[in-house]
Amino acid sequence: MSIFSKKPAVTTPAAPVEPTEPVVGKGAPTPKRREKVPHRGPVPPPPMTQREAFKRAKTVGGTPMTKEERKAAAATRRERMMRGDDSAVLPRDRGPVRRYVRDVVDARRNISGLLLPVLILSFVLSTLSPVLQVYGMLLMLVVILAALADSIVLGRQISRRVQAKFPKGDPTGISTKGSALGYYAFNRAMLPRRFRAPRARLRPGDVVD
Repeated sequence: MSIFSKKPAVTTPAAPVEPTEPVVGKGAPTPKRREKVPHRGPVPPPPMTQREAFKRAKTVGGTPMTKEERKAAAATRRERMMRGDDSAVLPRDRGPVRRYVRDVVDARRNISGLLLPVLILSFVLSTLSPVLQVYGMLLMLVVILAALADSIVLGRQISRRVQAKFPKGDPTGISTKGSALGYYAFNRAMLPRRFRAPRARLRPGDVVD
């Protein structure tokens, strides 16, 4: 054997290393995704539009709901809105001032409520004969002028009563100016009682404190 030949080195196979979980902090194993506690952030604000409310109603905590669950949630939400719950109504209807304005309008017989029925009647008369069309237009003009005058009286009455009952304004921050309240009252008074939302709590002739 040559003196330059090398004896092959004998190697011992290394013992297999068992996989261990990575540690963080003080030797604690990294929590798995499914074991993590979901982050609880601040409560989201109420929806600003009907479309936003419809999108939010499809999920609960980010989890899609079934068709039956969506129907039940929509019915519950609508009932809360019709009751005037501030957490379910649109921003324009929130607060004690707007609730008070609705009560004043609902407890009053408003000429503005005749606008839609007279408009439909005028349209029907216009399809019958030219003579009836003229009478229908005259009737519509008279009702519009009467509703305008009645709305001015209602707006001034509401502005005066709101200033006396809520001298510090609305705690929700909604405007309590006479023009804003008058416009809000006119839009409600123009609708028939069955179509008003939130639902009317008082009947014509009731006393509003």
